[in-house]
Amino acid sequence: MTTAPADQLTDAQREHIETLLASLTWEEKLNQAQITFKMSLEECLQAARSGIGALFWPGDAAGTNAVQRAAVEESAHGIPLLIGLDVIHGQRTTFPTPLAMAASFSPDAARTCAAVSAAEARSGGVTWTFSPMVDVSRDPRWGRVAEGFGEDPLLSGAMGAAMVEGYQHERLDEPGTLIATAKHYIGYGAAEGGRDYNTVDISDQRLRSVYLPPFQDVVEAGAGSVMASFNTVNGRPVHASRRLLTDLLKNELGFTGAVVGDASGVENLVPHGVATDLAEAATTSLLAGLDVEMGGRLYDPDTRPGAPALLEPTPELVARVDDAVRRLLTLKMALGLFETPYVDASAEVTAPTEEHLAAARAAAERAPVLLTNDGTLPIAPTARRILLAGPAATHTDHLGAWVQHFAAPPAHGLDAALADALAREAAARGEQAPTLTVLGGQDPLGVTEEEVAAVATAAAEADLVVLALDEPSQLTGEATSRADLHLPGGQAALVHAAAATGTPVAVVLVAGRPLVTEEWIEEPGAVLMAWHLGTTAPEVIADLLTGAVNPSGRLPMGFPRHSGQLPATYDAHERTGRPASRGGEMVKPQYDMGLDGPANLQEFFTSKYRDLERGPRFRLGHGLSYTRFEYTGAALSRPVVSLAELAGGVDVTVTVTNTGGRDGEDIILLFTRDVVATLAPAVRRLAGFQRVGLAAGESVDVSFRLTRRDLALWDDDGEGWRVEPGDFEIRLGPDPDAAALTLTVTR
Repeated sequence: MTTAPADQLTDAQREHIETLLASLTWEEKLNQAQITFKMSLEECLQAARSGIGALFWPGDAAGTNAVQRAAVEESAHGIPLLIGLDVIHGQRTTFPTPLAMAASFSPDAARTCAAVSAAEARSGGVTWTFSPMVDVSRDPRWGRVAEGFGEDPLLSGAMGAAMVEGYQHERLDEPGTLIATAKHYIGYGAAEGGRDYNTVDISDQRLRSVYLPPFQDVVEAGAGSVMASFNTVNGRPVHASRRLLTDLLKNELGFTGAVVGDASGVENLVPHGVATDLAEAATTSLLAGLDVEMGGRLYDPDTRPGAPALLEPTPELVARVDDAVRRLLTLKMALGLFETPYVDASAEVTAPTEEHLAAARAAAERAPVLLTNDGTLPIAPTARRILLAGPAATHTDHLGAWVQHFAAPPAHGLDAALADALAREAAARGEQAPTLTVLGGQDPLGVTEEEVAAVATAAAEADLVVLALDEPSQLTGEATSRADLHLPGGQAALVHAAAATGTPVAVVLVAGRPLVTEEWIEEPGAVLMAWHLGTTAPEVIADLLTGAVNPSGRLPMGFPRHSGQLPATYDAHERTGRPASRGGEMVKPQYDMGLDGPANLQEFFTSKYRDLERGPRFRLGHGLSYTRFEYTGAALSRPVVSLAELAGGVDVTVTVTNTGGRDGEDIILLFTRDVVATLAPAVRRLAGFQRVGLAAGESVDVSFRLTRRDLALWDDDGEGWRVEPGDFEIRLGPDPDAAALTLTVTR
């Protein structure tokens, strides 16, 4: 567990901070409480000399040392800079996108990703990253789902906390550390219509039970920074919300780090309509609890020489700015920047190391999700003629959203594209090598009829077709919401054409979010969700197709049947008074009421769409394997527990056996369901997960501990979190209709 930066300082360091703070003028304090986007080295040097608190990375270690030297040796007080950069899922070595990494259900993978990213970025002088994103989102129309960990609060919090630990280590003054920033606080993933920056209107109950827990987890993990979100919450922009930034985050959760605004988030209060000008917007944000303005608009002596400060130093504002600057100086002190502001430029990591590539590959192997499979995968030795087609067959766009322009492409080795990787694996079979025909290069945003016809002709002559289909990276990420979640560019026509030949078809989906697949999902024999896997993507996908690696990922976010369902396809939805199904059972659409009305009134007047099956196509936790796992002997350490005894937890144990013929890894999921409560309980709620590796025929005993958090509900009645006496159903595995254990909680 990482220690919060404020708790890492000595008394002498705290005294040093107070001495520095007392020496700063009002203008100098405002200059410290901001980070600016100045990009040219000369602009950065000027800002550093002026005493600005933080800058975005100038591009390399030498440039960073130059601006740090200007701050330390040429500014009035010699205060070193924080150097920020969006290091999201890699610096030089790109790991799977966070959503893909969440599919591994492996906090260890997230921790390793952050540690490798920190080592590479810090070697170039970066000290502050704006990651992890722990926004819970249940709407894949929102492009930033690629940057987060999916629809579940427990999974998001666990992955986010692991990344904090990877970035910050146990202490920030250790080598290769970055200050982590948990974002976007709060509710950003609940934007109406899945549209970026849009309105958020949520009850306090939903805020507390869904969107806040991951932030509580990362705060408890010691995150040094939290970023305010662009959106409103119940009408008030978060940048202007004292209730959220100060009362809840700082006072209730005990966050002692720095709250940074999102890019231009302060000045955005003007178009939001809650401030008349920048001065009012900045005053409002600072008094609400913001500590760092991102944009450099509070005070800029370079562009306004001799100009007065933007804000008047009222007693209330002075006290608030003093607190903000104190928090920033604390981060710099914890990082050891006052003692060691420079990095060894000769040791900057500018390309992936073999160790880092191995770590990225290990993470990438665990992320893909086998959505369907009738035995088409893995590729059988009898498949002598293989056709590889589709936009993702030959491109190298596997890195995903928020990738540095200088990051290593997949072409770091022999496998620049999937076609190269499959060709290498085929050649390794020597005389038994199949013939590989490649028809790639189609535009993912516009497949032509001629290209579809060419694939159909080649498919008819093949023993197996592998279609690599593509949602390009540029269609995911910030400001990249999509109303239509179908495969872009008419790529579904490739599936129809290949499947119509009767040749077995396997589809590889290279995408950044869950997609709507209804028009084609039942045609291919197998579908592998490959996500955007990063630098090692082509070789990993090839190994999964051939069976060298067993697929083990599980969906961290459901696949909708139709965009019109959203966002109501998430797993932990509340039960309605007129449910259209029990558990995971789907009901067929009903169109014909007949002349006398519906034949079954009880069935008709239920919560459903009349033109769509209920529920997602694939739900949270779905994922197939090339081997089989069975669960036996599930038991509770005590089936009846009092509220007082619950503090010690209840253990859930199960024996997991690999009954198939291949070694593999399984993800054991634990779900709870409150049978009767004073609030409508969730259909099921993720309460734990573990990943285990088992050789063929091997068994292992797995244990979970249920705690108060796993059973409690939040009520707006003033009592807050509580566990109510009664029965709870405990299920293991992704099947919502699996046999349940019953835990009874008594008073």
